[in-house]
Amino acid sequence: MSYHGTRTLVTGADGFIGSHLTEALVSAGADVTALAQYNSFDSHGWLDDLPEPTRRKINLVRGDIRDAAFVSRLVHGHEIVFHLAALIAIPYSYLAAQSYVDTNVIGTLNVLEAGRQHGTERIVHTSTSEVYGTAITMPIGESHPLQGQSPYSASKIAGDMMAEAFARSFGVPVVTLRPFNAFGPRQSERAIVAATIRQALDPSCPAIMVGDPTTVRDLTFVTDTAAAFMAAGIADGVEYGQAYNAGSQRAIMIGDLIDIILGLTSCEKPVLQDEKRLRPANSEVRALLADSTRFIGATGWSPQVTLEEGLKRTVNWWRARLSTRQVRRERDFIT
Repeated sequence: MSYHGTRTLVTGADGFIGSHLTEALVSAGADVTALAQYNSFDSHGWLDDLPEPTRRKINLVRGDIRDAAFVSRLVHGHEIVFHLAALIAIPYSYLAAQSYVDTNVIGTLNVLEAGRQHGTERIVHTSTSEVYGTAITMPIGESHPLQGQSPYSASKIAGDMMAEAFARSFGVPVVTLRPFNAFGPRQSERAIVAATIRQALDPSCPAIMVGDPTTVRDLTFVTDTAAAFMAAGIADGVEYGQAYNAGSQRAIMIGDLIDIILGLTSCEKPVLQDEKRLRPANSEVRALLADSTRFIGATGWSPQVTLEEGLKRTVNWWRARLSTRQVRRERDFIT
C-alpha cells in the first residue's frame, strides 16, 4: 500500500482540500498531475502557495472538467484519479443552479466516462456530508436518507448516483468519499472557521459577523481529510460503487466553536448575526455528525489532529497571512 511512483491525477487540485491532497501525494512519492481550472490570471490557485520544491514535482495542468474531450485526454495514462473539482459555494447555488449541474454532474460524468474508456484502476469521487441534509438520526451513517436541501447538495447527490451507476453498470472501480466539514489553512472565508478567525484577527473588522450559531457540525482538520482521500485511493477493503463517510465523529455547536476561536485569538469583539449569511429556512442543515465506522474498518484511517490543535494551526496560518498582507500594503504605500 504505497503511492511511490503511482501515476495520480487530482482534479480540483487548486482548491482547499485538493491542494493539501496534492501536497500529501507528492510527499508520498506519487507522480502527480494537478488540474486547476483555466483562468486568465496565470494562476493555479492554492497550488501557487506550495513550497517551490513541491511545485517542481507536480505536472500542473489548466482546464475544465465540463469539456469531455479534454477530460478524456487528461485521464489517459493515470492509475488513480481523485475527482475533487466542483462548485461548492452553497449561497451561489441558489443563484445559479444550472452551473452546479454542469460542473458537479456533467463534470463527474466526464471523469467517470474517461475512467471507463481508459481502464483507470481507481477513481475516488468526492461527495459531501451536505447530501444528508439535516440529520434525521445521529450519528449519520451511509444508509441515512439523502436530502437535497440546496441546489448544491442536489447536484452532489446526482454526482454520487452517477458514480454508483457507473460501478454497477460498467464495473468502473469508483469509490465515493463523503468528507464532513473540513477546516484548516487555505480555506475560503465562506466557511465558518476561516471567516471567524480572519475577522477575529483583522483589525479592520469591528465585530464578528456570522450566520446561524445554533447549527451543529462535525469538523475534521484538512490534513486528516487529505489522508482519508489517500486511504480511499489505495485500500483493498473498499467496495466499488459505495459511499464512505470521513468525519471526526465528534460534533460541536457553531456558537461554541466561535467561543473557542475567540479564546485562541484573545479577541473581545462582539459576535453579531448577519442576515446575509443565513440560508433559507428549509435549506439550512441543522446538524451533522459522522458515523465513519465503515470507512475506518475498510481502510484503517482515523483522524490524528484534535479540533483545538487544528484551530491553533489555522489561527497561526491566518496570523502569518494577514501579516504578509500588511507588509505588502506598507511596501506598496512606500513605493
